[in-house]
Amino acid sequence: MFETMKYFFRLIRWPLAQMVILINWMTLPTPPVVTPEQRKQLDVNTAGMKLYHFNQCPFCVKTRRSIHRLGLNIETRDARNDAQWNQELINEGGKYQVPCLRITNDDGSIEWMYDSSTINQYLDRRFG
Repeated sequence: MFETMKYFFRLIRWPLAQMVILINWMTLPTPPVVTPEQRKQLDVNTAGMKLYHFNQCPFCVKTRRSIHRLGLNIETRDARNDAQWNQELINEGGKYQVPCLRITNDDGSIEWMYDSSTINQYLDRRFG
């Protein structure tokens, strides 16, 4: 019975995830218009940031939308489909949870920020 329910939920989850991705693509916010100097400064400020995510995770979609809305170039790392990023997230970040923003500070220290709302608030405060 449990195995049947597990497969049933997988069957339901996949099309819903595809719908989330499609709706996100159709309604993607417009990034701000920035000057080349502003773009260069934004790129310098985000160079030490990496977003660990799953493509179909709705919370990850929320965070990627925020990054796009702010016009940020933050490297995304698919922790579900790439074993390297998966292990790095677990071994260095401490847990298998996405979205997770890895921030390398100017002094070389690294912060691992979890939760889409926390990440989005941080990005809005810093770049919004």
